Amino acid sequence: MRSFLLCVALALPAMPSIAADWVQAPGSSLVFAGTYQGEVFNGHFPGFQTRLRFDPDDPAAGRLEVEIPMAGVTTGNPDYDGEMRGPAFFDVKRHARARYVAEGFRALEDGRYAADGRLELRGTSLPVTLTFRWEGGDRPTLSGQARVERLAFGIGDGMWADTSVIPAEIAISTRVVFRPAP
Repeated sequence: MRSFLLCVALALPAMPSIAADWVQAPGSSLVFAGTYQGEVFNGHFPGFQTRLRFDPDDPAAGRLEVEIPMAGVTTGNPDYDGEMRGPAFFDVKRHARARYVAEGFRALEDGRYAADGRLELRGTSLPVTLTFRWEGGDRPTLSGQARVERLAFGIGDGMWADTSVIPAEIAISTRVVFRPAP
């Protein structure tokens, strides 16, 4: 038995680090910002859910999954919200959910990381890079930003395709607080 325990103890330092599995905790947010005729608007996606596998010592082994129910998207402006949920924008009756998945992260300068993933939105799947910072501790937090080309996903059809009214690029920001996965 002692020989077995000695072998296990000697093998432990040679084992690779294991990424932690995390699920989203309360206090998280997923928001977007853009302009409409030069006026800034902000909105958020309530009810999104995030799962993360991440080890800062081995970012290439990371995995991020985000599920976003689209029906709750809101700017707080009833006129904007009704239009956004309709067929010209998110078309939530036909496309109830969006999904972002990234596998394997890259370490960047200044302690940041890049998650090169795919966003599935309105029936289209395209690459989107999320850059983020990771804060460990009792309440680990991922704070990140991405840019989405709305027209590539068919968001803002018809008269809304005019980029002088709404720019083609929309900024996305997230702050996700995590707890260990069950």
